[in-house]
Amino acid sequence: MGPFEMIAIIVVVSVIAGSITKIVQAKNSGATKEEKDVVDRLQNEVNHLKDRVKTLEALVTDESYRVKAEIERL
Repeated sequence: MGPFEMIAIIVVVSVIAGSITKIVQAKNSGATKEEKDVVDRLQNEVNHLKDRVKTLEALVTDESYRVKAEIERL
C-alpha cells in the first residue's frame, strides 16, 4: 500500500467519522431539557477534573516535589 492510498483511506475514514458524528448529534438534538442539564453538569464536572489533573501533573513533575519524595524515601 503506497502513501497516496493511505492518505485516501485516512480522508475517507475522516469523512465517514464526521458524518456519523453529525448524525448522532442530530439525533441527540431532540433531547429533553433534563437530559441537556445532565449533559451540561457532566461537562462541567469533566472540565473541573481536567483542571485538577493539570494541577496534579504540575505538582508531580515539579523538580522540588521529586527531590522531596526522594529524600522521604531515604
